[in-house]
Amino acid sequence: MTLPFPTHGKTKEEILTAMRAARDHDVQWQKGRAFSLVYHAGKDVDELLKEASFLFFSENGLNPTAFPSLQKFETEILAMAASLLGDENAVGTVTSGGTESLLMAVKTARDWARKHHPEIKEPEMILPISGHPAFEKASEYFGVKAVRTPLRADSRADADAVRKAVTPNTILIVGSAPAYPNGVVDPIREMAAIAQEHGILFHTDACVGGFMLPFIRRLGYRAPDFDLSVPGVTSISADLHKYAYAAKGASVILYKTPELRRHQMFVSTDWPGGIYPSASMSGTRPASPIAAAWAVLNYLGEAGYLELTDAVMKAAKRLQEGVNAIPGIKVMSDPEISVFAIGSDGLDVYALADELTKRNWHLDRQQFPPTLHMTVQHGHVDVVDEFLSDLTDAANAVRKPSFEKTANAWMIAIANFLVRILPEAWVTALMEKVSSLMGGGGGLPSKMAPMYGLMGSLPNRGDLKEMVLDLLDGMTRYKK
Repeated sequence: MTLPFPTHGKTKEEILTAMRAARDHDVQWQKGRAFSLVYHAGKDVDELLKEASFLFFSENGLNPTAFPSLQKFETEILAMAASLLGDENAVGTVTSGGTESLLMAVKTARDWARKHHPEIKEPEMILPISGHPAFEKASEYFGVKAVRTPLRADSRADADAVRKAVTPNTILIVGSAPAYPNGVVDPIREMAAIAQEHGILFHTDACVGGFMLPFIRRLGYRAPDFDLSVPGVTSISADLHKYAYAAKGASVILYKTPELRRHQMFVSTDWPGGIYPSASMSGTRPASPIAAAWAVLNYLGEAGYLELTDAVMKAAKRLQEGVNAIPGIKVMSDPEISVFAIGSDGLDVYALADELTKRNWHLDRQQFPPTLHMTVQHGHVDVVDEFLSDLTDAANAVRKPSFEKTANAWMIAIANFLVRILPEAWVTALMEKVSSLMGGGGGLPSKMAPMYGLMGSLPNRGDLKEMVLDLLDGMTRYKK
């Protein structure tokens, strides 16, 4: 189905009214209802971000000679980040987000290896299973095999397993600070030492914690070593639009040396349109996120970030204590940061998430094991008691037997049986039918617990990948 291109334009009022109406169905992040996706430092910061973004909403960061203001902002952002992350002499790039930063880390490692280890024809990177999927995306994009390694019982990377995974083809080892699913920091010092011992690169993915952990440490909380000050760490990424509370679309990647960063860059010298250099993946670079990031770093400063961090850590502790006080659920692992997962030995946590959705809370569902994700940021400081009250009610609702839960269990059992005996070509149709029965209407179902229950027990993860691709394809097609 297509949407005809507009024959005539609409008025500004009509357009904005339609946009506001569409927004009514979005998660209410302004009220602290989302435990992921958005980081909110308050109305004063929001207003600054909007004004700074508006000042530079048309400019393009592709050519720094045309807009020296953007060059100033970017170089100063990088210098401030370098001073925070362990090496004042580090160099880097402002990217569009954590995924681009991680893509650049892998691309840089690949090209570095091509120069320094031309004998390696099939490069590999070692990635603990808690490492971000953007590394898998980089693996597909750049032809670097991702070798996944197991975790310890405490959900941190197993350094012994990392050591055993090193081969003559290894060019990069990755550690997380923290890993997104559970908020724990990998043993970066130990892992980086392995990389240094073998003469290979090490990247710390601090996209979540890069602008949080330094302030956590200064406040006296537990904070392991993770940054460029650790011997063997050769690059690090940190998202400005997470705990630096910048506008969406801003991250940094820093390298220990300028020589290493050169492998990230691209230059075309033979195009009739002129010499074309590009520092990262993007060609056109929206100026607004760069300008807004520079603005918020200077607005809050160290004192402001310490204040925000302290409030967030105290809120996270209250939430963790409240979760652990509710029978049947618990905080998984022992996170160093204000990110954690809610799990259970007896309750269906996906059903718990559905109950929280009914109460207008948004929590991401996780797997291996089934958990619910909690990223606590400043926007949650004032909703701790309200959330814990609703979480208690939701847990009580899940404990009660109901026809819906019995029906869902039977649906999952039947679907599990069918996907084991049906031809592969029929499985997608089955999933579409299951989704429609659960209220999906071609998109995401309104009740996710049955869907996650089915997907979690599929014998072939390749089937699951195809199903998710079908779902994603359907969600990005126009429908009346």
